[in-house]
Amino acid sequence: MKRKKGKSRAGIIVAGVAAVVAIGAIGFYNWFAGSLQPLSEDQAKKTVTIPIGSGPVKIGNILESAGIIKNSFAFSLYARFRGNASSFRSGTYKLSPSMSVAQIALALRRGGSSDSRQASITFPEGWNIKQIADRMVGKKVATKATDVVAMVGPKSTTNFDVPFDRPKTGWEGYLFPDTYSLIRSETPQALLQRMLTNFTERFYNAHKTEVEASGHTLHEIVTIASLIEMEAEVDVDRAKIAGVIENRLNKKMKLDIDATVIYALGHHKTRVLYSDLKVNSPYNTYRHKGLPPAPIASPGLPSLIAALHPEQSEYLFYVAGPNRTHIFTKSEAEHNAVVAKLRAEKKNAATGTQEKNNGN
Repeated sequence: MKRKKGKSRAGIIVAGVAAVVAIGAIGFYNWFAGSLQPLSEDQAKKTVTIPIGSGPVKIGNILESAGIIKNSFAFSLYARFRGNASSFRSGTYKLSPSMSVAQIALALRRGGSSDSRQASITFPEGWNIKQIADRMVGKKVATKATDVVAMVGPKSTTNFDVPFDRPKTGWEGYLFPDTYSLIRSETPQALLQRMLTNFTERFYNAHKTEVEASGHTLHEIVTIASLIEMEAEVDVDRAKIAGVIENRLNKKMKLDIDATVIYALGHHKTRVLYSDLKVNSPYNTYRHKGLPPAPIASPGLPSLIAALHPEQSEYLFYVAGPNRTHIFTKSEAEHNAVVAKLRAEKKNAATGTQEKNNGN
């Protein structure tokens, strides 16, 4: 009898604890749901400025202090788990207490007014971190290019807000190429954060499911995309080059991509020499099989999409042909024949031009 009584007491305690937890959970849900509703019916808009680099907690505090939302803590929870906080943009906003937290989060993702903006800065597709850093110095966003490079390098301790793991090799390839409006007194870190947020919003969030189904990690996709960006000159070739890369990876072949050699050399070259192919670097795909350790440039959206959806083919080789396009072949013999033909045509064209000039 005593044992049964003990079990009964234990059961009562467990049931009591469960009831308290359930009541607490219901209470928290009701509080949370209520906190997401508009503060009032007042539709008068207030001017609110969100500083560069502000996270969900800071933004919540600003909005609560301005009388826009009910509770900053509830806002920060929503922003992190449902509001896509990584896409929030700094700027000046016109918000009212009649807006729900969901509406405010949408406004923050779309961006504020451009009243405080005075200039813009453009980073083309295919630029690497060093080029990006030089442009930031040229636009007086940064004082030293080396400081910018260090900020996004593999040994950096700078924290950036992104919804995926920080690459061990740094942020090369993730700084999304685009034209950005510059805000007065904008810091290099703030601009870099905006570039990463742009990558997150334009590619990662929009294609996360496709990345997971690709058979590659996000880092591999961005790396492949960077190779495509540096090799393709016209959009029609991007998916084809992606297919060649996939085919060679599957066959355990070296990629033999000139752009990786140029990246390994550390300076631009219009023509890669045979002696350059000997450069000792893990980025040299003429010496090492597989992908390089990290992206070699910032790929644009078309190259990222091509990396996700490579064209299915039996092509293993390609060479630059006329009209900025590439000629694709299935075997080394076919490839060598095309190369020989192109060289002969180039030589004949040069000879014809020389004879014409001599005739004049």
